[in-house]
Amino acid sequence: MDINEKELRAKLARVTDKLMHLDGPANEEDLAKSGEAVGFFKRDFGIREWDWPQGVGLYGLIKIMQAERSDAYVDFLVQWFRDNIKEGLPSRNINTTTPLLSLSILNEKVQDAEFEALCVDWAKWLMTCLPRTEEGGFQHVTSANGDRQGVRLNENEMWIDTLFMTVLFLNRMGQRYQNAEWIDESIHQVLMHIKYLYDKKSGLFYHGWTFNERNNFGGIFWCRGNSWFTLGILEWLDMFKGMLNPGIRTFVIDTFRAQAKALRALQGTNGLWHTVLDDPTSYEETSGSAAITAGILKGISMGILDDGYTECATRAVNAILRQIDEDGTVLGVSGGTGMGMDADHYKNILIAPMAYGQSLTMVALAEALNFIQR
Repeated sequence: MDINEKELRAKLARVTDKLMHLDGPANEEDLAKSGEAVGFFKRDFGIREWDWPQGVGLYGLIKIMQAERSDAYVDFLVQWFRDNIKEGLPSRNINTTTPLLSLSILNEKVQDAEFEALCVDWAKWLMTCLPRTEEGGFQHVTSANGDRQGVRLNENEMWIDTLFMTVLFLNRMGQRYQNAEWIDESIHQVLMHIKYLYDKKSGLFYHGWTFNERNNFGGIFWCRGNSWFTLGILEWLDMFKGMLNPGIRTFVIDTFRAQAKALRALQGTNGLWHTVLDDPTSYEETSGSAAITAGILKGISMGILDDGYTECATRAVNAILRQIDEDGTVLGVSGGTGMGMDADHYKNILIAPMAYGQSLTMVALAEALNFIQR
């Protein structure tokens, strides 16, 4: 793997430090004028709020500690959760579940009774209170913009994001407590999302599905949306430690391989992927590219993908390294992206430093280090 390990380690350290001190963008006032049309959600910026961008950010710190076999960020994580709990948590929905994945892993180490009770209670809430679509899919309920206690129901809609934001946590808790009902529900959700979001012709995933209109909205193959599956499904498989039903495992792996094959063919000339994967006029986007890269590297390491994918991953890692600024800011990261009815919706989303951009870059670089050292 033709990667400068010294440069990788140095930039990984800078990206990590930047994540822990991340605040809003310098041009926040200008972005606010355009609002949701360009993906501006004030809650998404920085590292302090309890929502999905920060939740994915925390997961990056967890993955770095696991890769380095260290406790370097335990104090930061514990304080982050205590501060948010003291302030009062926002409404429960798909996106605000995301920090619980990191908390469930962290608490295996710190053994805090309040943290554990919150994780268990939230898992029960997902099973009994989260709105469902037809056929029992997790409805992609999100936070209301500007109202911490409000929600947007997105009635009868499933989004690919749900697999990473919610299903990983539920499976993690199911495995921890050997709760077959929670584990089986995570399997059900994975199969449901493949059934309705996977495109058999291309091998890619659509952003969402609506049972009300019975379509995939604009039929767009969004980069970061696809990346939630590329990385998330391997994290999900890992949790079973070889104990997943072989038929289900084969089905899921075959889907992952088909997607990886399609993604390799669509990699941009600079090594990243376009925010609309099959539209080379759309900008190259770093956060989705990083998660795709991490998933491909993990797939090779797990023996799911062959070594023929190494060249693709190497190009991507080097491209990601070029996207890291001197102060550790990851450049080229798109803002929060609601469901769109055409490619222009995705092409017009703002570019700004985001916690998940930092985090997914960290995960990709950590996987690259693991690959180099294997």
